Amino acid sequence: MINGWSETFLAGTQTLNQILTAGIAITAFSLFLYALSFNLRDRVARSFAIILLCVVIVFTAEALQDKTVTIQTLDLLLRLQWLGIVFLPPAYLHLSDALLVTAGRPSRGRRRFAVRAMYAVSAVFLALLINGVLLGDLIPDGKPAPYLLRTVWTELFTFYYIALMIWAGINFTRAYSLMLTRSGRRRMLYLMAGATAPALGSYPYLLFGYNLAAQHQYLFWSAATIINVLVGVLVILMAYAVAFFGVSWPDRVIKSRLVKWIMRGPVTASAALALMTIVRRGGELLGTPYNAFVPFTMVATVLLMEHAITFAAPLWERVFFFGRDRKELELLQNIEERLLTQSDLQQFLEAVLAAVRDHLQSPAAFVAALDDETLSPIVVAGNRAMLDQESLTEALGQVNGGERREFLWGDFWVLPLYRRRRADMDRDELPPLMGLLGVARLNQQTMEREQRDSLWLLADRAAIALEDRQLQLNVFQSLADLQPQVELIQRMRAAGRYDSRASLLNEPLPEEADLANWVKDALTHYWGGPKFLNNPLTKLQVVRELAEQDDGNVSNALRALLRRAVDQVKPKGERKFTTEWILYNILEMKFIEGRKVRDVAARLAMSEADLYRKQRVAVEAVAKAILEMEVNQLDQ
Repeated sequence: MINGWSETFLAGTQTLNQILTAGIAITAFSLFLYALSFNLRDRVARSFAIILLCVVIVFTAEALQDKTVTIQTLDLLLRLQWLGIVFLPPAYLHLSDALLVTAGRPSRGRRRFAVRAMYAVSAVFLALLINGVLLGDLIPDGKPAPYLLRTVWTELFTFYYIALMIWAGINFTRAYSLMLTRSGRRRMLYLMAGATAPALGSYPYLLFGYNLAAQHQYLFWSAATIINVLVGVLVILMAYAVAFFGVSWPDRVIKSRLVKWIMRGPVTASAALALMTIVRRGGELLGTPYNAFVPFTMVATVLLMEHAITFAAPLWERVFFFGRDRKELELLQNIEERLLTQSDLQQFLEAVLAAVRDHLQSPAAFVAALDDETLSPIVVAGNRAMLDQESLTEALGQVNGGERREFLWGDFWVLPLYRRRRADMDRDELPPLMGLLGVARLNQQTMEREQRDSLWLLADRAAIALEDRQLQLNVFQSLADLQPQVELIQRMRAAGRYDSRASLLNEPLPEEADLANWVKDALTHYWGGPKFLNNPLTKLQVVRELAEQDDGNVSNALRALLRRAVDQVKPKGERKFTTEWILYNILEMKFIEGRKVRDVAARLAMSEADLYRKQRVAVEAVAKAILEMEVNQLDQ
């Protein structure tokens, strides 16, 4: 009876250990993809990705081992496990060196050489593994599990493994002592704690072949199960700490994205795998080798988990990640979810015009928006030819002050659309005109009182849409202007998480207004001159990078940068002399080709005053393009 319970306990522990092993493999592979997707440019993240790849190899090979595989496959899987174990020590040393660099202690060449040398040593052990020297023959009926015989080289590798882990641990401690901020120290502790996971995970495989493991199977499998639980938790903890390296997102964004990634990937896959295994083993106990509930359990688990995560994600974000900024972030979320795009507004106005046409049985209708004293139709419904025959500029001349009445303009009734009166406006102040609503009439058609009331009600709906359109255009423009500065602050803040000296001492990006003046001076002397040679733009990192590619010629580098920025203003397609090409044509003709202002204005059919106004807009566009290139260069 006791032996029966012992065997049941041993089998249950081995099954649980197999589930945990597969779960760790899934988790490590998912976090490996996360590191490849978001912050691979950072040295810490790259070295961590190597560690995760080793963990994936070790635990995937372990999870694939069961009673159904052949002896040859089992031997291959056991040797494949050691492929991951062999490269774990130099990967740990690599990670510790990257942490020291991030903490403000760059290598003078010795640590970097040592890391490369240790990778070379591991490559030698890999060659020994492939040639069957590092490990001996397979013992398929070994206790506590099948294993490969140990050799003298195995003992030497064990010493090498322990020595490098101690070395990496010393570097971890040095990096922790260099942390200046409380958050940096906290995350370094998380990283140091999580770094024990792969070492713990590979420890049981180093014990295979020793009499201690064979004599105490229950103790061994119990310890292995506990270690696997710890490894699963610590790998996630380590991934959490590494997720902050090399990215400039706010902390709440990093935490939210990582939690969603883990919940949708490792947690969902591990839960589905665990339930499938339990259902399959239960079927075998009941005498049914194949159980139809296995695929059903997998599909149901995945769907239910994804459904629960979708509904729970907003709740845990607000509770755990928003903190004291909850009101501001909830407002931003609501704006993001409910913001009307240009397509949304156009669909709404199309619906308004459809209602107008149905109500008056009109063949055509339009809504025109007034932008910078220019009236242009944004939505036209019905017979477009009726509108093309008229000039909208003439319609504006018939609008009389702020009077709320429709007027005749050719074959159209036209209704002025005014902005709603705000509380800060004086009673005598006229609300600004937003645009016009036009409705075509046929055969001297007249409107009844009810039709007029309904039409003005629909016109008010269109006015609200135009007002929202104008407000949102201002919001988008403000966000576009704010983006480079926000990116700079986030980038310096991200660097300051672990080394405040390396982030805040860097020269900040110039103001956009100053940059526009520098760009104008450089374009004015594009082919040479004092304002070009001594231009502050030459101090930009992107110019220095281009100069290195051109044998240190700063003038050619700045000229190439300006040319690239001007090309970003250029619309797609062949060059034309239409409205959308006007900014590019001004830059090309006046600065690149060096034509006189009078010739450019005559070629573009505009006054010289208008040319100067458009030139300012074009120069600002070039400055904005250069600022974006500089931000991207600094992020690399």
